[in-house]
Parts: sequence; structure tokens; C-alpha cells
Amino acid sequence: MLSAGTGVLLSLPWLGFPGWVLFIALVPLLFLEHFFYKFKEGFPPVSLWGHVFLAALIWNILASWWMAKVSLAGVGSAMIFNAFLLSFVWWGAHSIHRKLSSPLGYISLVVFWISLEYLQFKWDIEWPCLQLGSVLATDVKIIQWYEYTGTFGGSLWILLVNLFLFQLIRNIQLKSSLKKTVTSSTAMLLLLVVPLIISFRMYASYRETENPINIAIVQPNVDPYSERFDMEAETQKLDDFLRLAAEVTSDSADFIVGPETLFEHQTLWNEATFDSNAFLNRLHNFLQQYNQAELVFGVSSYEVYENKEDITYTAQQNDGVTYDRYNTAMLFTKAGEIQIYHKSKLVAGVEKVPFQKYLSFLKNNYIDLGGASGSLGSQKESSNLVAEKAVIAPVICFESVFGDYVTGYIKKGAEVIFVITNDGWWKNSRGYKQHLLFSQLRAVETRRSIARSANTGTSCFINQRGDVLQATNWWQQTTIAGTINKNQALTFYVEHGDFIARTSVFISVLMVLLVLVRRFA
Repeated sequence: MLSAGTGVLLSLPWLGFPGWVLFIALVPLLFLEHFFYKFKEGFPPVSLWGHVFLAALIWNILASWWMAKVSLAGVGSAMIFNAFLLSFVWWGAHSIHRKLSSPLGYISLVVFWISLEYLQFKWDIEWPCLQLGSVLATDVKIIQWYEYTGTFGGSLWILLVNLFLFQLIRNIQLKSSLKKTVTSSTAMLLLLVVPLIISFRMYASYRETENPINIAIVQPNVDPYSERFDMEAETQKLDDFLRLAAEVTSDSADFIVGPETLFEHQTLWNEATFDSNAFLNRLHNFLQQYNQAELVFGVSSYEVYENKEDITYTAQQNDGVTYDRYNTAMLFTKAGEIQIYHKSKLVAGVEKVPFQKYLSFLKNNYIDLGGASGSLGSQKESSNLVAEKAVIAPVICFESVFGDYVTGYIKKGAEVIFVITNDGWWKNSRGYKQHLLFSQLRAVETRRSIARSANTGTSCFINQRGDVLQATNWWQQTTIAGTINKNQALTFYVEHGDFIARTSVFISVLMVLLVLVRRFA
């Protein structure tokens, strides 16, 4: 019951309940861990493993079930694997608790947990959507200090509050001295309240510098499950996009923003022949109606390799032609100039085969998501779109999940962020709502305003405090227009990245070395 209780409590914020539930979610499992520690003579360290695995699996299923709409087998396997990793973390911390001391055991739990979260952002089978600190974006007023710590600061906060609360309850159960109980109560209260006070004050006092650009956002509302990619269907999508854009674009508009993979015809978007692209010609003619508007939108583009030395490990072959396909963000100016960015953070099992560089024989085994065929190519690092009116960070879909990655755009001079996405894959579930939270987090961490264009889901503007403005409804073909402010200042988090996570990895290594030294000394 205790393990199931933790699993359910952990899941609730991902199901729409307030994020503060996480401050008590781990307490049942901490009592279970303490039981196995107290009676360690009768139970081996591995006894805790199954209980944590059950809690983690319940959490994964309840919080991420909507991902199974794409692939039940693939997502189910990922959930089981992620639950295994989390149970491994608890087993390691519990083992240190037994061998060394309670403080070192609990410190190990914190740093091991955060290190696992960090791993989920960095390796080739990413599963970062269940990071504790991220879901606190359900109320941006309590996370304004993320501009210093990023989301790992939130994870650390949650873990520490759970541990201090557990210790307080233990003191009360054991009828500890009044001084000890008051001390632990005060410590827990300060740990909980001080960050809240700081954040509320930061939220109330934050003022954006007036440096506006005017933006029109188009939400085409195309069903990805019934979408066609023939020329007739693509032409209809172009007609609809131009009609919707015309409804809201004015002479004062600086940018018109469309979603990820707005156009996906298999042969149309050859990057070597953009000059003769009929769609771009129509878009160019459309822009001539306005004083200064420029376009940012997504396409499925491809690059043909003429020289063998240029061929990448993601390249595909068809009818003797070797090429890479990309999930591409494009800036198209009124003068007909083109800048492109290729999505770098690809979805494992959807846009890429994990570890494909080393397992090239699996290159065509992936889930077809978005009209492409075969694993996609990518850039090695982020790059900005430099327009006349602003330097833009073009963040494509899944990339909005990666805070440290987004700071790369900002360090290179991005003044605003455009998030282009297609959340229709998740249907009317918690998926598109959870995905929006990551854009709010990026706004707070970087203090950059965001224009977010979704094929469907939530298109909106997000200010530098993380507030969502003019949010569109699910399954609605619509447009919105608004103003966001540019910003050039760098936050502490942009300059230093995930320093909490890196520190946790370092301490985790020290803990493991300490155990090895004690064992073999």
C-alpha cells in the first residue's frame, strides 16, 4: 500500500492536480525504506527493489499513458525500463544507508535521483518528461527562482522537503524532545516557505523591458492520423495557411508563425532547389501585401548527397539517391531570403533509432511520425534564425523539454523564442497540456518571451514570467495576434546551466567510491 500510495501521489500533478502534492509524495516510500533499514538483519537490500519498482511503474503509467497512443509496445517498454532505473536508484541509496549512515543514505538518494534525471536528458533514449521540478510549472508564481537553478532546483527542493517532512513525522511518532521536534518543524517550514516567498516577490516585481515585436500565429488543426502528403493535400494545407494568416496579419506584423512540419511532401522540400519551390513562390507573393512581415514555419526537408565523404550515418537510400531528411524550421523573408534550422533533439523511437551511430543496421526501424521515412538527420547544436526585427531561437517540439539545450540559443544571442510543434499526436489527452508546461519553464529560466504555434493543442504567447496569454483551444483551426518583448539579458541559469545536476553526478561518484573503499579497505 505504501509503494502504491507513492506511485499515485507522484502521478497526480501530471494529471492536473497542483504541483505541491509532490512535497508529500515520497513520504510513504521513505517509511517503507526505513522499515527495511530497521529490520535489515531479516531483509537483504534488494527487498526494497520491488516496492520501488511498483511505485515507479504506477507513476509512469498514470502520468504518461497518453504516449501509448503512438506506440503501446514502445512506450510500455520505456515505462518498465524507467521504473527499473528508479528502483535501482533507491536500492543504491538504501544500500549506502545500511552500510554507512542515515545522513549519507539520504544524501545518496537525493544525488542519485537527480543524476538519473540528468541522464534522462543526456543519453540517446531520453525520458525527461517525468522530472520532478518540471511539473511545478502548473503554477509559475512558485518557480520564478528557476532563472537561477533551472528545473533541477525544483527537483532538489521537492526531494529535500519530502525528507524533512519524513523526519518530522518520525520525531512526532517517537515522541522526541520538544526541542528536536521544534527544530525539525522549523527547518522543514523554512525549506518550504522561503523559496515560495522569494518566488512570489520575484513574480510581483519582475518587469519586462519594452522592446516589442508583433506576431501572428496560425493553428491549422490538421489531424496527423488522417493527414495525406500528396500534392493535392499539400496545396490545400497551403491554401488554408494563407487564408488563416490573412485573417489576422496586419501591416504592423513583424512575423507570421506556423507550426512544426506544416508542409511535408516527400519530394517538394529539397533544400538544393528552394529557389524554384512553388510553395515558397506563393508565400513570397503573400508577404508582399504587408510592410515588414516575415514567416517562420516548419517543413520536412531533405538534402541529397553528391559526395560520399559528406554522407552521414543517418542517411538513407532510395532508387540510388542518398539523402538525409530533417525536421526543419524555416525563416522566409519578404525579400525571399531563407534561413533554416534542423531539429537537433530528436524523439527516440520516433525520429531516431537510439544509438544508431553504433547500431546502423536498425536505421529504418522506428515509428513513422510526421510523414518522413527512416531516422532523421539533425544538427549537432542549436542555431538561431536572424531576422531583421529579432534574433529567434527556433525550438521544435520535443526540444522545448531541454532547458540546458535551449540556453544554447540564448548564449548565441536569441532575443525571443518561437516554439513550433504538432501536439495532435497525443489527441485530447494530458499530453499537449504537459507539453505546454515546458515552454513556460523555458520562459522563466531564460527570461525570454515565447510565441508558440501548435498544429493543434495550445498556440499562445508566453511572457517572461511564464504566464500563458491568448491560449487557443484544442482541435480548433484559428489564429491569434499579439506582441511580445525582446530581451538580451542573460540569466544565471543561461550562463551556468544545470550546475545542480552536474554537482549531483559528482557527489554520486564520490558516494560510490566511498562504498568501494569501505568494502575493500
